[in-house]
Amino acid sequence: MKTVVITGSTRGLGFEMAKLFRQNGWNLVINGVSAARMEKAAEELGRIPGAGQIAAFAGSVANASDLDALAAFAAERFGSVDIWINNAGVNQPMKAIWELNEDEIDAVLNIDLRGAILGSRVAVRLMEKQAAGGFVYNIEGYGSNDAMMLGLNLYGTSKRAVTHFTQALAKELEERGSTVKAGRLSPGIMITDFTVKALGGKESIALPEKTKKVYNILGDYPDVVAAHLVKGMLENTKNNAHIEWLTAGKAAWRFMTAAFNKRDFFTETE
Repeated sequence: MKTVVITGSTRGLGFEMAKLFRQNGWNLVINGVSAARMEKAAEELGRIPGAGQIAAFAGSVANASDLDALAAFAAERFGSVDIWINNAGVNQPMKAIWELNEDEIDAVLNIDLRGAILGSRVAVRLMEKQAAGGFVYNIEGYGSNDAMMLGLNLYGTSKRAVTHFTQALAKELEERGSTVKAGRLSPGIMITDFTVKALGGKESIALPEKTKKVYNILGDYPDVVAAHLVKGMLENTKNNAHIEWLTAGKAAWRFMTAAFNKRDFFTETE
């Protein structure tokens, strides 16, 4: 039976991906910093029919020792890990870079960028000991395609770096002849607490109306996005895979048909 580790999987995209792996009969290792949220998530996942087992591990992706312990926990519990997804992330407060304090800068970079780097490192170390290797996936986001806007400079910088890092990691693995493969998951714009909350829920984000308009056209709920991403991961056999939900063609079609397909996620969630 196969096993997946998903960091930041007690809510949002990570939790929706966990549901789908559960439905496909995989063992799950969920992770988050809140023990209460993990317990709630594990209970809900347990109510979904599935042959695999569910294990939860509390820890922060910004802490190398926590990630080392997560990998050891997964290996001890299930013997091997087939897919490791570095999903944990936080949004930045909607401020210009010079308005952010040092703690805010550290939080975004440590979780969104450093967490992906450290998580990839520990996953590769674990999977290289396995005869079958495994797959490591990192999450792209706003900025991965060089998009820029006020209030997303730091977040976009971290995600652009994650894209470069993952592509370079895939090249390193290929050149070393490793049985481990790395790839990118590109979810596009998702309507979750992440959209309107910064730093893991510590601060509300007041989105400008023009931003809401774009999100209403291009956004989707995480369960819709997760279905595409998990299907892609289950089918993928290649290194340096890019599994993308909101393609350029799909985005163009959304804008072209926006007048006929009006949506208002923000009224629905208020």
